[in-house]
Amino acid sequence: MYQQLKYIKYKFTAKHKNGYGIHSPFLYDLIRNIISEYSNYYALDDIAALRYDLLDSTEKINVKDFGAGSKKMSSAYRKVKDITKYSAINEKFGELLFRLIEYFKPKTILELGTSLGIGSLYLAMPNSKAKIYTIEGCPETAKKASKNFKELKIKNIQQKIGNINTELPELLKNLEKLDFVYFDGNHQKNATINYFNQCLSKKHNNTIFWFDDINWSKGMNEAWEEIKKNKDVSLTIDLFFCGIVFFKKELSKEDFIIRF
Repeated sequence: MYQQLKYIKYKFTAKHKNGYGIHSPFLYDLIRNIISEYSNYYALDDIAALRYDLLDSTEKINVKDFGAGSKKMSSAYRKVKDITKYSAINEKFGELLFRLIEYFKPKTILELGTSLGIGSLYLAMPNSKAKIYTIEGCPETAKKASKNFKELKIKNIQQKIGNINTELPELLKNLEKLDFVYFDGNHQKNATINYFNQCLSKKHNNTIFWFDDINWSKGMNEAWEEIKKNKDVSLTIDLFFCGIVFFKKELSKEDFIIRF
């Protein structure tokens, strides 16, 4: 009910579709060429084909949840097709993620929450020279993701298996900087803010943070509001199902709710 009410509010308040009324050249270009652009790439067809195969799968795996869990799946033994349907990034937002990576060309990418690896593929396939680090707490889910990476012959993803709370600090010690971070590992307020603060230590002027499910719960929305107020954040974009954060010092501090 909370998410439904928030979505109704979003539909009434979201604007600037196709860039209308935007005065920032950076944001106008982003909306026109990335957010509202639907050009196809060959890799998107490969990811879509894999998604459809997973949606047809009757395989069950034992899922170990470290975060807020699932609103749709209560059992630890879950069908792969249900995980794909309810937990994986959907096609529309996955393709937007792909376009962002293709456009900004980040070299060091971090994903918190691999799941079956569909999001990882949208991060990895635009640029085979980029390095993607992805952390997943559930061994069985990570194993399935690894199989999906091999099926599509993807070699630029490095998997870390374990609780994000312990894996993230160790990984960050060995990274000089982060160009792009995809947060989708724990849908709880305190965990989200904690991961955000840790990753801030490796951000730079051109770093981009993507937060999935910013309206998944009241707590997630509170986390998003706190992130928006951070002194290092210059520009945020609310697309309801995700929030995108920029740190460019040359931009005015503004928050936008964009119809998508």
